[in-house]
Amino acid sequence: MANLLDELTDDTREEGLDTRVIAKKIPVTVGVGSLIFEILLWVLGIIPGIVFTIMKIKAKNYFQQLEQKIQRNASQIDNYLEQRVVVLQNCARLLDRAIDLDKTTYENIARYRSGSAADADDRRAELAGSLDSLAKSVNIAFENYPDLQAHDEIRDAMQQNMYLQREITAARELYNDTVNAWNRDIFAWPTKMIVAARNGYTTRIPFIASAEIKAQAKGVFF
Repeated sequence: MANLLDELTDDTREEGLDTRVIAKKIPVTVGVGSLIFEILLWVLGIIPGIVFTIMKIKAKNYFQQLEQKIQRNASQIDNYLEQRVVVLQNCARLLDRAIDLDKTTYENIARYRSGSAADADDRRAELAGSLDSLAKSVNIAFENYPDLQAHDEIRDAMQQNMYLQREITAARELYNDTVNAWNRDIFAWPTKMIVAARNGYTTRIPFIASAEIKAQAKGVFF
């Protein structure tokens, strides 16, 4: 049997492809077939019905644990974002530039940390985007004053900013891996999918890069 895909002869896009994350939550639904399946298990005997009930309990526990893991991963991103706010403030102060953070940035961080923010994933993405914009302003100010680059405190602050950005990227990867596990398992029929549908679960949206960062990635650096 020939290969289904052939990188040498199949059609390609010479212009490339700009992919984007779809910010849409898909609900899990099951049809009449799933209900008939459960009824048949009980018709076949008490034991199959009890076994499937136990499996559903385990599936519910699994989703609860996975949800807590997602929360932990999200909290880790928040911790790094909070540290980056402080570092960027220090950079701005050291550069003696009037680069102010909107006070809502801190209010949002406080809500994330307390777990009371609605649509926290969306707000977290907005916060990350605002920090990226601030970092760009700090970098421009830093580059406009070459003499300051030899200043130890400023150089250390800029290195901390770069380190935190790498940590945020790594934390986002971990978060996305856990979200991917959730999105995959809620559609695993029969047990997990039935449990997900009965509890009103939906898919979760992975990390989305800000428009500014995506535009910068297309720029010329050298």
